[in-house]
Amino acid sequence: MASDDLTPTATSRAALSFGQVADAYDRGRPDYPLEAAAWLVGEQPCRVLELGAGTGKLTRALVELGHDVHATDPDPRMLERLAAQVPQARLSQTGAEEIPAADGSYDVVVAGQAFHWFDHAKALPEIARVLVRGGSLALVWNARDERIPWVRRLGNLIGRQDVTNAEPGEVLETSPHFGPLEEAEFKHWQVLHRGTITDLVNSRSNIATLPPEQREAKLAEVIAFYDDFGRGMDGMQLPYLARCFRAVVGIRPTTPPPTSSADDGAPDPDEQAPEGLEHLDQLDTQADGIRRVKLAPAVEPPADDDSGMLLIDFR
Repeated sequence: MASDDLTPTATSRAALSFGQVADAYDRGRPDYPLEAAAWLVGEQPCRVLELGAGTGKLTRALVELGHDVHATDPDPRMLERLAAQVPQARLSQTGAEEIPAADGSYDVVVAGQAFHWFDHAKALPEIARVLVRGGSLALVWNARDERIPWVRRLGNLIGRQDVTNAEPGEVLETSPHFGPLEEAEFKHWQVLHRGTITDLVNSRSNIATLPPEQREAKLAEVIAFYDDFGRGMDGMQLPYLARCFRAVVGIRPTTPPPTSSADDGAPDPDEQAPEGLEHLDQLDTQADGIRRVKLAPAVEPPADDDSGMLLIDFR
């Protein structure tokens, strides 16, 4: 079931289900290629607000490119993992619907694998408000390349929200806050083994929210699939498309001026616009600068890769 089929309460519950599987999410989900991150936010260092940052899969690439990244997520368990993985980023616990930042604070707002969880009616005006004039909203999903038969069979087993959710066009094109939508795709691979394919499955919201006996049955199906299609110690190269979208802010809402007190005409300090994001004290690290981090080498495609041959259902 795609997130669009859920009620608001069920959507919020599913979105927060990732915290209970944060370790599996970090081990089992694919990274984002640096080329995709560069397309999303540009190669010149800028101020980036990341919404729904999770365990930092995209954050790490953004920091590696030299950007000043402020990563946020509504789930503190995900942020704890992110803090350990990317200590260079500033962190805050917040959602996309109420961003405690001043107007025009960021050059780019980015979300990886998260935009479909937002309440768009509330989030889009907020995102537009915190962007500078001419700033951009950038979105990305890692979607399995299901043009390949065996990958499509895996999707039949574990669900394909990552494919169906990566269609933000209608939402953005009907919004008064953002301009025309640009799109790009970047192909990459994830190496999975018997253990990490289990993590991949456990990290999915539709699996994590199942009753224990149903979840174990689904995991057994996936392990049987891996044993049939994997290459033992060599693992399985799962092909992905990093589907990227960006749109320039159009109408940029602004925070209304604080109302005056009826008694003395002084602004109510509780109603003034915040100066910046409220940090999680135990997680906010090195807010005064960004250091470059060394990433693991990117996964290279199989030496014998042929786009036509990949469409054949090998065993």
